[in-house]
Amino acid sequence: MPPQGSFFMTEHLNEKKTTGNVILRFDNVSFNHGIKPIFNEVSFGVREGAKITVMGQNGAGKSTLFGLIMSVHNPEEGNIHIQKGLTISQATQVMPREKLDFSVREFFQSAFAEKVYNIDPRIKEVLEVVRLVAPFEKKISDFSGGQQARLLLAYALIQKPDILLLDEPTNNLDKQGIEYLTKFLIEYAKTCLVISHDAKFLNSFTHGVLYIDSRTRKIEYYVGDYFDVVAEITARIERDRMKNVRLERDISNRKEQANFFAQKGGHMRDVAKKMNKKIKELEGQLVETRKDDKTIRDFIIPATIFSEPVATINSVSIIHNHKPTAKKVGVVLKKRERLLISGPNGIGKTFFLESMVNGSAKGVSLLKEAVIGYYRQDFSGLDMNASVYETLSDVMKTGSDEQLRSVAAQFLLTSEILNNKVKSLSEGQKGLLCFAQFALQHPALLILDEPTNHINFRHLPVIARALNKYEGAMILISHMSEFIDEVKVTQTLDLGAL
Repeated sequence: MPPQGSFFMTEHLNEKKTTGNVILRFDNVSFNHGIKPIFNEVSFGVREGAKITVMGQNGAGKSTLFGLIMSVHNPEEGNIHIQKGLTISQATQVMPREKLDFSVREFFQSAFAEKVYNIDPRIKEVLEVVRLVAPFEKKISDFSGGQQARLLLAYALIQKPDILLLDEPTNNLDKQGIEYLTKFLIEYAKTCLVISHDAKFLNSFTHGVLYIDSRTRKIEYYVGDYFDVVAEITARIERDRMKNVRLERDISNRKEQANFFAQKGGHMRDVAKKMNKKIKELEGQLVETRKDDKTIRDFIIPATIFSEPVATINSVSIIHNHKPTAKKVGVVLKKRERLLISGPNGIGKTFFLESMVNGSAKGVSLLKEAVIGYYRQDFSGLDMNASVYETLSDVMKTGSDEQLRSVAAQFLLTSEILNNKVKSLSEGQKGLLCFAQFALQHPALLILDEPTNHINFRHLPVIARALNKYEGAMILISHMSEFIDEVKVTQTLDLGAL
């Protein structure tokens, strides 16, 4: 059972959650990011106690929506109404870099404008809620990605918000962590808005969906659980498409008849005029079908193949009681072999991959001439001040400008986006940028640390198919079982069992 206290309730008031007072309302809100329009006359309301999913294409403005709610951004037009006296806090996607050197105590103290003198018992309470044991003097940078995800949730909860905003909260969490977060949200008494690509997770608690249409810049509100809403949106798109097919057929027939009558002269010309007027009415009924539900196209990651092993792992360092311990293993990776590294949050999976790539991992040897494609869960390997074009050009050994742009387009990185700096991309777009790099890089070894993080769930099957066809060697950390099954792992190294 979860701990009882201010964060939990013992009964489920679903009726209240979906029919309570409107406590957050957008009234014809428009917002631009620089010269780029994000929202156009957006209106919706969120009721007290509701659990709402925020859904939309990578880069559509999901995180920007949270920024508007948190008053980080101000609308260009319209108004945002929040019930007087309510508090709002957000658990962000990634740990802010400026807080990585904070101690646990300093990190939680930074949630408040003024010094909190009883901060330690409050920290203890929220750490129990997220099921994390941590010394208060330990630096944030010394925690694993999954542990940092729990800290971010605790950071939001310690503020005891009336509206809780969660941006990709399952990223880096292990299976146990996701199960506990799911239980927590089901029992959480207050209002919660969640951005996530994990469909199964969302469906367990969602009452409705705020859908961002990146074509119209509008936000549509749907009531129901997540899968019901996705089915409703899909059905609506098909209805709109079929309506257009019927209208276009009718318009085409009428145009042929109007042209025929117009050539006859006399009274027939008047008939033709009336028909053209009707044609304009019908053209006005055509529905602009949704364009933002794009999925990346199937792609390949060309591999440089070597006959000898690309990676040999004779020992691995695991973290136990916050201290590293070396363990002997025997892993050899050649082409088409895929190693899954598993284990609970905090055991040292990410640290092991980083030390492997930077050459500090004892007992690990990588083929010197092998090009490595490394997907870091926090994207720290990307130069945030470089342009997207420069980031791709730097890894492309051979090829033309046309080839680079063609590969970028496969990952929905348009000509406009190519000119932007990496730091302007959404987290999901940064993930797609990494895969675009791999497609140009021809790596002999892929090292992937939670590659499903931030990625729109529509893209995941395409990425899994590409990885399944990849001819090189692969080392993978992932907590998404469906994705692991698709990639077809050949070996597993469970650090928790060593």
